[in-house]
Amino acid sequence: MKKFTVIGLGNFGFHAAKALYEDGNEVIAIDTDRAKVQAIDPFCTEAIVLNATEKEALQSLGLEEMEAVIVSTGTSISISVIICLYLHELHVKRILVKALDKDHEKILLRVGATEIIHPERDMAIRISRSLSQSNMLDFIPISSEFNLVQIEPPAEFINKSLKNLNLRARFNVNVIAVKKSSPETFVLVPLANYVIQDSDILVILGKSDDIKKLESHV
Repeated sequence: MKKFTVIGLGNFGFHAAKALYEDGNEVIAIDTDRAKVQAIDPFCTEAIVLNATEKEALQSLGLEEMEAVIVSTGTSISISVIICLYLHELHVKRILVKALDKDHEKILLRVGATEIIHPERDMAIRISRSLSQSNMLDFIPISSEFNLVQIEPPAEFINKSLKNLNLRARFNVNVIAVKKSSPETFVLVPLANYVIQDSDILVILGKSDDIKKLESHV
């Protein structure tokens, strides 16, 4: 069982804590607002009313033992920066912090954040990209350089093997999985001789620029 802490129980923090807990993890949820703490209480291991800008209070929680700590403290840049700094000083392994903009992101990275969260931006990109490409069902930015996409195979892919399509050579992308609908199965790392069917969904990993080339083709 993994251990996580979520600091800040607004909409994002609440659902992050709830999802982690429902996946079978141990979750500590923290906020200064007693009503928010009471709301999350049924969906976490422990819900605590606590001011996370007080280093001594954080230190008492043993956060260095956590798999990760998520910080989502609303619109106050200074509060998230202070909390991030303290978590770094307490040797938390992974510190994921919700950033408001690029400048906020730069500051957070300087004071110890290991990962930056842009939920509104990332969701907007996913929806927009899936709408603009008729074959694309989902778009997930893995990093600034790599993306993961799910696409319906275009007509020219149907009844052809991955070897014959040679997507790696043509687009520098990799088919890492295939979702099959009938029967519903998931083929991880399909072999080169795998033949694509019209009901398949291809899960493809590649660099952002290469994914764009594939998008324009499909």
